Amino acid sequence: SILINHVIRNSLINVITVIGYFTGVLLGGAVVTETVFAWPGIGRLLIESIAARDYIMIQGIVIFIAMIFIFVNLIVDITYRIIDPRVRL
Repeated sequence: SILINHVIRNSLINVITVIGYFTGVLLGGAVVTETVFAWPGIGRLLIESIAARDYIMIQGIVIFIAMIFIFVNLIVDITYRIIDPRVRL
């Protein structure tokens, strides 16, 4: 009971912060990984669009990745509120 109420709740805030941070790292690392291993994906599409100077595709991919990042940060903030009621949104 004490473990769940005090220890886990306080430590989950740090874990959720790291999960939100690593989501951005994974999105950035996808470009490198997909290019090196020739895997099809949004990172490789971004590199091919840059090489072909397809500006509309580049804008679409950047906006899509930004929307994912914003959505993940919103989920992290909402989860903070659920875990720690002292946090205000």
